[in-house]
Amino acid sequence: MKITRTSPFTGITRTLDLPVTFEQMGRYQNGEGYIQDIFSHLSAGEREFILTGISDDEWSEHIGDD
Repeated sequence: MKITRTSPFTGITRTLDLPVTFEQMGRYQNGEGYIQDIFSHLSAGEREFILTGISDDEWSEHIGDD
């Protein structure tokens, strides 16, 4: 499923094609569980993108890798 988000750091809008279902997105949007449980098969970076729109590169640049 293609997920589009805008980064609060840069204002850049990106779209990622992630292996998630409409059902999973509905559960997440309705607050029916923790993102790490609903999307346990995604990387932490992919889950962060869904949450905030921040890419791995932006995270490293602005926050750091620690």
